[in-house]
Amino acid sequence: MTAEIRASDPDGDRAADASRADDPTTPSVGRRALRRLRDYGGGLHPVALAVALVLFTWSISPSLLPRAWYLQGVATGLSVAAGYGFGCLAAWVVRSCGVQPAWSARTKRIGWWILGVAAVILVPVFLVLGGVWQNYVRDLVGIERTNQANVLLVLLIALVVWFVLLEAGRGIRIGTRKLAALARRVIPRPAANVAGLAVAVVLAVLLVNGALYNGLIAFANWSFSGADTATAAGVEQPTVPERSGSPASAQAWDTLGQEGRTFVGRGPGAAEITAVTGRPAKEPIRVYAGRESADSVPSVANLVVAELDRTKAWERKVLAVNTTTGRGWVNQNVASSLEYIEAGDTAIASMQYSFLPSPLAFIADRESPQIAGRALFNAVFSRWIDLPVETRPKLVVFGESLGSYGGQNAFAGFQDMAARVDGGLWVGTPNFTPQWQEVTAARDAGSPEILPVVGDGASVRFASDPEDLDLGTPWKPRRIVYWQHASDPIVWWSPSLLFNEPDWLQEPRGRDVDPNMTWMPFVTFWQVTLDMVFSADVPEGHGHSYGPEAAGMWARILQPEGWSDADTSRVQAALTGGEGAP
Repeated sequence: MTAEIRASDPDGDRAADASRADDPTTPSVGRRALRRLRDYGGGLHPVALAVALVLFTWSISPSLLPRAWYLQGVATGLSVAAGYGFGCLAAWVVRSCGVQPAWSARTKRIGWWILGVAAVILVPVFLVLGGVWQNYVRDLVGIERTNQANVLLVLLIALVVWFVLLEAGRGIRIGTRKLAALARRVIPRPAANVAGLAVAVVLAVLLVNGALYNGLIAFANWSFSGADTATAAGVEQPTVPERSGSPASAQAWDTLGQEGRTFVGRGPGAAEITAVTGRPAKEPIRVYAGRESADSVPSVANLVVAELDRTKAWERKVLAVNTTTGRGWVNQNVASSLEYIEAGDTAIASMQYSFLPSPLAFIADRESPQIAGRALFNAVFSRWIDLPVETRPKLVVFGESLGSYGGQNAFAGFQDMAARVDGGLWVGTPNFTPQWQEVTAARDAGSPEILPVVGDGASVRFASDPEDLDLGTPWKPRRIVYWQHASDPIVWWSPSLLFNEPDWLQEPRGRDVDPNMTWMPFVTFWQVTLDMVFSADVPEGHGHSYGPEAAGMWARILQPEGWSDADTSRVQAALTGGEGAP
């Protein structure tokens, strides 16, 4: 966009247009509007517009999840802007190489007519096709179809987004030229041009990654900390001593944060577990510490260990370490499934490490989850490893999204993970997680990226449904599971989508992904980016929505004695009846 080239008048009739615009019989408002439209249109490059039109059609194609009409408009606008900018850059490179075609006025006129006719045909056709494709994707994930009349709003938003980005690009170009003009007063023109561009880039980087970035993160944490005092509807302070925040706990109820209060205030008790499974049960232990309980994340982790000491969690059959997302959220389906399957003979340790909501933390703060995941696991592991081997509980780990990303940071890789814990369930792992990247890259030849098979599934297995874990090959007792959906954009989003086609789009699509989805430079990146916005607002089993199927995952990881598929079905039914994620 910054390389935009001002096109010559396509019709060679600018003087005639100006004469008509200045005609005294033409209303003054009309003259001004005509003049502005003429000037603005004359500044658009036809080659760039052609590329933008191509990316417009591509942007309407299906993606991982159905998109709301306003998100489709944004995705299309971004794609059009990228196409226009790329076209301008290509034209600038050609002209910089000394190639300047001398098109006649007639040739220019024909070219503009061809471009105009193509736009008149392609834009409405692909808008209608886009509505059809979106409804097909909605059918795949079980969402109600939408009114196709919204395609007009898609077009309007796309044009607005493109216009804003176009003007922003022009503003950057003008600023760069002014910097170069100032530099030319003291250094030669070529060096001044390079210096102006370099200064603009450096200022932009410093603005985004420097003091402004750090200040915004600090301000966001401070702002959201004030909103963390609320308590979700229906959540009450626990009274049993096995829960943090209870009268017996050293962690006060009002210090746990909203998500921490939800975690300890929900979940099945011993009586509920017995009613569902028919087995005698213990009261499950859930310990938690909020971010405001201590000055640092490692200190918060130490408070969690103190709660494990208080509740005698080291005497339970299974001890689980969970790394949360953003403000401290824990997937109730995953936590409760573990407690049902092990008859409440469990202890789950978790904590809050940030006040940022998950979407903001996903973009702006990837360091805190890693610090928290490592701090909590190491604090628990250092106590657990000193216990007598014959009496210490099974040690398992789990986390979802940023929690999966942060929790895995406690391990050097998947082999280290399998050696140090008895089981793990990583849910909806972000694509940028190093351990996930390592194990995915190590998959056996011929196995797909959406469900890799690693070492014949001896230690690590991937699944979209619990049945995917049944590979028919030996599985060692220490079992690590990556639970991911083919339609989950959190798992598949990566900056590399801008320029590189991923394996998962070269292979057969997952069961809930439109087989017509294809990779396109620039476009697929923006599509998947915007798919993430509402990736959890789809039915369970699709996108970033992970539900009661967690029971089947834990049953295969922990292999409880005497457990059957019928038991798993009863747990799933109980979770569906009201134990879903908040």
